[in-house]
Amino acid sequence: MLETGAWWTVLAAPALLLALAVLAVAGHAVLDARGAGRPITLSAAVRPLLDVPRALLAQPRRLPASDRLLWRAGVVTVPGAAVLSTLVIPFGNVAVADPSVGLVWFNAMEVLTWAGLWLAGWGPNAALSLVGGYRFLAQGLAYELPLMFALISTATGAQSLRVGDIAADQHGLWYAVWMPVAFLVYLAGVLAFSFLGPFAYPAGRDIAGGVLSEASGADRLLLRAGRWLWLAAGAAMAVPLFLGGGAGPWLPAWAWSLVKTLLVLAALVVVLRRLPVLRADRYVELAWVVLVPLTIAQTLVPAVVVLNR
Repeated sequence: MLETGAWWTVLAAPALLLALAVLAVAGHAVLDARGAGRPITLSAAVRPLLDVPRALLAQPRRLPASDRLLWRAGVVTVPGAAVLSTLVIPFGNVAVADPSVGLVWFNAMEVLTWAGLWLAGWGPNAALSLVGGYRFLAQGLAYELPLMFALISTATGAQSLRVGDIAADQHGLWYAVWMPVAFLVYLAGVLAFSFLGPFAYPAGRDIAGGVLSEASGADRLLLRAGRWLWLAAGAAMAVPLFLGGGAGPWLPAWAWSLVKTLLVLAALVVVLRRLPVLRADRYVELAWVVLVPLTIAQTLVPAVVVLNR
């Protein structure tokens, strides 16, 4: 059974999320070094982290007629929503909170990222950042419905929106095994709301970084950190939703949760490097014509199983 953690878990959950995000960034840097033919060393892994002090000391960019309040609100919202999502993600048999609508909470925090990135694109009053904000909205219209049906599949199987109930219902058979479409669509959704890899269209190089184009200093650091924090949060949430949570032989529940999360995170880092960036209009067509019918059909599978019970 999932237990509600003590007060200190409110601090431990964001710290663990940050550690996972740092590992993902380091792994990405190592793969970059390998792809460029450079030696794989500790310095190659920590190279991206050396930019953090420089970003904190850099002067923020000031633009004429920008809306600083909306701009800063959007910048803070992206990593803030990722941190808030960890409140309902169990680690082993412990979570900060296990509300009856935990799955809805996670999805709501993910949708809050829409508002954050839109404000980060709108606030600077600059063309390229605004285009990046619009691109994320278009991308969101493509990935959100399939993602929601994937989440609904897990809730239907467990007959509950409580994350702890969903993890407990997978005793003996993971949802990833008999809900493979939902699992793969969920992983694609994680990359999409992290706007990384094939879904980096809102921050594309063709528009000089899009939503990141006008951000500098701490603002740019927060937006970039938000991407990796969301990738780590999505990987961690995949464990209770599709991989049985902390269940497993020999090792304690917290160790199984950590191992499964690291494996999912590693797979996402590898995938985001290997797939090309998708244009939002093309992904909209794929999502609405292919993925939405597939995920609806996937949702019917646990519904039939539950009725047969």
